Amino acid sequence: MNIVIPPDRMALETAEAVRPTREDAEEAIRTLLRWAGDDPAREGLLDTPARVARSYRELFSGYGVDPVALLERTFEETDGYDEIVLLRDIRLESHCEHHMLPIIGRAHVAYLPHRRVVGISKLARVVDAYGKRLQIQEKLTAQIANTIQDVLQPRGVAVVIEATHQCMSVRGVHKPGVTMVTSRMLGAFRDDPSTRREVLAMIGNRSGHASED
Repeated sequence: MNIVIPPDRMALETAEAVRPTREDAEEAIRTLLRWAGDDPAREGLLDTPARVARSYRELFSGYGVDPVALLERTFEETDGYDEIVLLRDIRLESHCEHHMLPIIGRAHVAYLPHRRVVGISKLARVVDAYGKRLQIQEKLTAQIANTIQDVLQPRGVAVVIEATHQCMSVRGVHKPGVTMVTSRMLGAFRDDPSTRREVLAMIGNRSGHASED
């Protein structure tokens, strides 16, 4: 089996090699607090740099996870099962790379097995691995689908993401309640309209108008 390594893996390894220290991060946060107009030395903000640095480790933990490795352990004892496998309503928490504000929503991930299946928790972990990075939703959708296709080599992959972007609701145009929907269809889900309709029906009519990549 030929596994295609995502092109960002080397970039992530390079970034890890030059990662600033915890002290560097905390000092940067103090600078931002001063730039915002506050005093990082006041009582309420004394521990804020350390708290923010810890929260960044959690919010952006996807940089330390290899999505390919998550999918490499598969199972072949399926008794010939070859119908759609769908995980619906996977909680998605990400941050936009333009303003570093939250992207909150849900992902629906489906594939058509070709002899092998993967543990369902691994699909959710792939969503987290890419989600917990600075992102744009279009790229995030493609990364999830492409990695599943490259590693599992199924007959098809479908990924639909519905999310709200705080960079649109709390700043800029100030339009709360707007949901962005993106999709990536590969293999049978792209080539066979009936198969695409089937998976969209399984996800639900709320995603039936997803834009197809």
